[in-house]
Amino acid sequence: MKAIKASITKSLVSGARLDVVDNSGAKVVEIISVRGYRGTRGRMPKAGVGDMIVCSVKKGSPEMRKQKVNAVIIRQKKEYRRPNGLRVQFEDNAAVVTTEDGQPKGSDIKGPVAKEAAERWAKIASQAKIVI
Repeated sequence: MKAIKASITKSLVSGARLDVVDNSGAKVVEIISVRGYRGTRGRMPKAGVGDMIVCSVKKGSPEMRKQKVNAVIIRQKKEYRRPNGLRVQFEDNAAVVTTEDGQPKGSDIKGPVAKEAAERWAKIASQAKIVI
């Protein structure tokens, strides 16, 4: 996992629901915690594009539902700024279900993937059709 150059606004708190855009069997997940998050006492853990999260599957196939899975956020609605001054925002919040070391469980990713997530997670980048 590499560092991200952009200053990403962390807008997804624990409890937020995300669409799953791969073919792993999950459809909607809810954030439980953020991997590697070091915050202040009493503060809700926050995540943004490129972060790995631990989440609970809320909607999906019967064998995937009610399971704890790891996922990587590939899109967020809240705009964030890139080092060249460009501001990027997507039309939805989306994630890809992965293993603990970042290998995607599905074999297909629908829709665009943020460049920051693609730089950090090479296997997700290789499966993405569009990197923005």
